[in-house]
Amino acid sequence: MTARFDGRHGRWVGASVPRREDPRLLTGRGRFVDDIQLPGMLHAAFVRSTVAHGKLAGIDLSATLAVDGVVAAYTAEDLGLGDIVALLDRPPEEFSPTAMPILAREKVRFTGEPVALVVARDPYSAEDGVEAAVVDYEPLGAVVSEESAFAEGAPLVHDEAPGNVLVDVSMFDTPGVDAAFEAARAGGGRVVEVVTKSGRQNALPLETRGVVASWDDRDDQLLVRMCTQVPHQVRTAMARSLRVPERTVRVTVPDMGGGFGQKCVVGREEIAVAAAAQRLNRPVKWIEDRREALTAGFLAREQRYRTLAAFDEDGRITALDVDVVCDMGAYSCYPFTAGIEPLMASAEMPSVYQVPEYRVRARAIASNKAPTAPYRGVSRPQYVMAIERVMERAARELGLDPVEIRRRNVITQFPYTGVNAITYDPGTYRESLELAEATIRDEGWYEIRDRATAEGRHIGIGYCCFSERTGYGSGAFAKRKMAVVPGFDISEIRMDTTGSVVVTSGTMNHGQSHETTLAQIVADRLGLHLDQVKLRQGDTERIAYGWGTFASRSVTIGGSAVSLAAGKLGELLCTIAAHLLETGSDNVRLDGEGGVVQVDDPTRRASFEEIADVAYLRSHLLPKDVEPTLTATASFDVPGDGTFSNATHAVVVEADPGTGQIRILRYACVEDCGVVIHPQVVDGQCRGGIAQGIAGALFEEVTYAGNGEPSAASFIDYLVPTATEIPDITVSHLETPCAFTENGAKGAGEGGTIGAPAAVLNAINDALRHTGVELDATPVHPQTVLAALDAGVHKEMSIPS
Repeated sequence: MTARFDGRHGRWVGASVPRREDPRLLTGRGRFVDDIQLPGMLHAAFVRSTVAHGKLAGIDLSATLAVDGVVAAYTAEDLGLGDIVALLDRPPEEFSPTAMPILAREKVRFTGEPVALVVARDPYSAEDGVEAAVVDYEPLGAVVSEESAFAEGAPLVHDEAPGNVLVDVSMFDTPGVDAAFEAARAGGGRVVEVVTKSGRQNALPLETRGVVASWDDRDDQLLVRMCTQVPHQVRTAMARSLRVPERTVRVTVPDMGGGFGQKCVVGREEIAVAAAAQRLNRPVKWIEDRREALTAGFLAREQRYRTLAAFDEDGRITALDVDVVCDMGAYSCYPFTAGIEPLMASAEMPSVYQVPEYRVRARAIASNKAPTAPYRGVSRPQYVMAIERVMERAARELGLDPVEIRRRNVITQFPYTGVNAITYDPGTYRESLELAEATIRDEGWYEIRDRATAEGRHIGIGYCCFSERTGYGSGAFAKRKMAVVPGFDISEIRMDTTGSVVVTSGTMNHGQSHETTLAQIVADRLGLHLDQVKLRQGDTERIAYGWGTFASRSVTIGGSAVSLAAGKLGELLCTIAAHLLETGSDNVRLDGEGGVVQVDDPTRRASFEEIADVAYLRSHLLPKDVEPTLTATASFDVPGDGTFSNATHAVVVEADPGTGQIRILRYACVEDCGVVIHPQVVDGQCRGGIAQGIAGALFEEVTYAGNGEPSAASFIDYLVPTATEIPDITVSHLETPCAFTENGAKGAGEGGTIGAPAAVLNAINDALRHTGVELDATPVHPQTVLAALDAGVHKEMSIPS
């Protein structure tokens, strides 16, 4: 029997059909957490630490409880909840496990850490109750930088983490590293060293975190409605913290206004609110305000790379030696741990290049800052920036064109197993690079740059060539030695008597159009109309288990599980239809019109409605070995090392030496994410990701004073680009179908963010190439450019003639 109607490009897959979410969301009929109103609902607010590091000498909530409207107030001791503990199965010298209490106990570790919970009849009374709380601190020295974390006698953020090191791994050290560097120094090659840094960022989803929790005595169940990318992980961690069976916690997710990775970890505030709802037997709501989101929410990025690279005289890289330090803030995030950034960087640092020898040491340090969570790209924007700056520096020192040195080093033969023990599936690494260069060259930007130089203007062209491992399977996560190993996804599909289907997925939509794209896959697999497919997500009661949405896994893993489930249902439909048509099961196929036809006589046909009528309403007509149901379940896990999308970004910028302003004149992206399910959605993913990458390259940064006070408490202090600062972006698609996924797709969610910082930084340096200035850190603010130019002038003036 044939249970697949179309191939990977079918009637729906590959078409930019109208997004099914749009009518609801664009007309204001979406339902987000803050839209939920329940009878008798109370409101929560948190008393937060005003110091970055200190002992809790005392918490007095008596005045809080006296505030009109306040119903209850809790400290850690009052709630008695279990801590959140994220673990790696690594030896003590590589990993220091630390616990994150739901509310701070004994001491606080960052400004904004929740110390107490206030519950009131309205949000205003709750805030008044917070203001009335009295907390005494015994301040301790704050760790706010790599230097202060490693300083002799530095205060410890956690006693369990000596030297403030949470993770210290040396995953690779191949035998020929030292010899390669010696050969480069002795021969006609070069050894280049680049130190790159990236600033701390906030993911800034449009919708901040929020939760509405209520206890149902009749069902003996805590219903938690919240915006999270990982509802099943929240359920697991929450049940453990509350010390209740998992069946008593149900997590549901309504519409969600973005996540970008910030919501794919388990937060402590939601657990505290759930505990209060259980104790009070009343619904309790908490909505994070923007100040909390900027200062106390999960942050990201802050990393430093010292990269040494050896090249031979032909410009081919012969060795990499890398030291990575990631500032993870005060706590490990659950379930990924503080290892998520350094382990990602260590494993994938060689990027798209053929590196024969590789050594890396990567550390995660604790600091008195808000903790770090994954943010779109997870270390890849940083290690890509490091290796791309290396390529630029080597090209300059060897007298090569920046594109040519990449061309000589990029992977061209697939499958390719790298020095990092990762096997890369086929991609268009060189093709994307050459198409991006051709785009810039054909549009005349090289001539424009040269004319501008003659006129005293500063225009530069920058490239970034990279790959993105997408849809990490359990094998990839297991290599990190995580105690909790994400990977697979499960889907169930159910057909009703009208021939329509409801399909579930353990992924979680927060702006990626799952309702449309996953339905396209199902519709093609069964030969249904798109309107006959309904997607259900975000309910731990209805979906057996799922790992949610992160790491570009929704279409690769979730979409493959959905496709397999639809295929199984198709086989069942064919089995029943063959019986009804009185023919063999090998003599029928899905016909693409919502039914099954006989291969040797296409006029003999059984519609899905007829099959469903028998399956449910006249089950006595079913074959003896077929149960009266039209449901199927399937799981999918990416085999081996997974699959890799790839892209090249090309950027043209102009730098104003008088003001330091950087203006992007042209942005072109050539990407390959395998089979494109919905071109318009993929283009949107690329452009949105690039906008966030530009934000990290030029604008956004959270800094801290020496006492650990964060600089950015509002959008006055945290600079976010608007549409005016984001250029028009052209996206061109190459297509290398993935052999590992059911639909031929690779991931597309993070590539834009990964490539933009390096491409923009390279373009800035090209624009400033005649000034002697070279920048290796982001974000590049106007004052950064001016200070560098000023320093360059003073340096030239100090050189004796």
